[in-house]
Amino acid sequence: MTAPWLPLAAAILAVPAYATGERAQDPPPPTFRSSVEVVSVSAVVKDRKGRFVHDLQARDFIVAEGGVERRILDFRAETDGPVTLGLLVDASGSMRVGGKAVDAEAAARHLFSALRPADEAALFSFDTQLDRVTDFTSDIASVEQALERLNRPFGQTSLYDAIGQAAEVIAARARKGGALPQRTALVVLTDGIDTRSRSTTGEVTAAASRIDVPVYIVAVMAGVDDPRVYGNPAFDVSGLEQLARGTGGEMFIATAPAHASVAARQIVEELRHQYVLAFEASNRGGWRPVDVRARNGRFTVRARTGYSAGGDRPVPGHRPA
Repeated sequence: MTAPWLPLAAAILAVPAYATGERAQDPPPPTFRSSVEVVSVSAVVKDRKGRFVHDLQARDFIVAEGGVERRILDFRAETDGPVTLGLLVDASGSMRVGGKAVDAEAAARHLFSALRPADEAALFSFDTQLDRVTDFTSDIASVEQALERLNRPFGQTSLYDAIGQAAEVIAARARKGGALPQRTALVVLTDGIDTRSRSTTGEVTAAASRIDVPVYIVAVMAGVDDPRVYGNPAFDVSGLEQLARGTGGEMFIATAPAHASVAARQIVEELRHQYVLAFEASNRGGWRPVDVRARNGRFTVRARTGYSAGGDRPVPGHRPA
């Protein structure tokens, strides 16, 4: 049966009401309220040279759920539209080492410089808890100025918990507005070290995937800590890479200011160039794996890897203390 097109109603999260600048205090376990009839998935398509692929149609895509191809009910190509960024900055003690906090702030400014007047941004920071520094606003200059109000790096790191909680705030905004704005993403600036999270990589990946929020991670570190070169287990970012790609995002390693600048431009450009595909949700409850690919094998598609169908259920990783 063909379901009517609806904005993505899956995975609306109940979250604590953080006042701007306030400290999050042991929020109760949030829940997803899944009343999905139609699921939408945002996808970025590139060729083998990393260039965006334009002018594709619905017939050029395959959407499979659990290995079974699903019919695409609605399709649109979105190019050069406004973007919405939630920026999450690591303010834990490990960021004091080697000037990583300064490098993260510089990376944030690169992101803000890539935005336009019609874009929106919000700023969060975290160590063991999430701080909501600013609300979402199109006054990007005010958000950039708020970087100066971030807490000095201190304390342990609850990286995965903070990512999950920031995604919840974005979802709560969607609930208030009736739909999640397309071209919305969470960008995380961190050194990749997690010392205290209760959430696992898989749990946070599933939580962000449910609301179709890609997570982009920029790992700021010294060149000698780059795991691609030296394989330092203390800076193993494979879990973060898995999280980013599972949500349809990407992970970057920035060991120099130029790396952060390139990452910022790529993140914003990807958000401006998306395809949105919709298909009827499964009548089977629980987590449903989704694979989106192009019929042309020369093209690479990046999209979230699943969605949640059925009734309310707790967000993974958020257990009472």
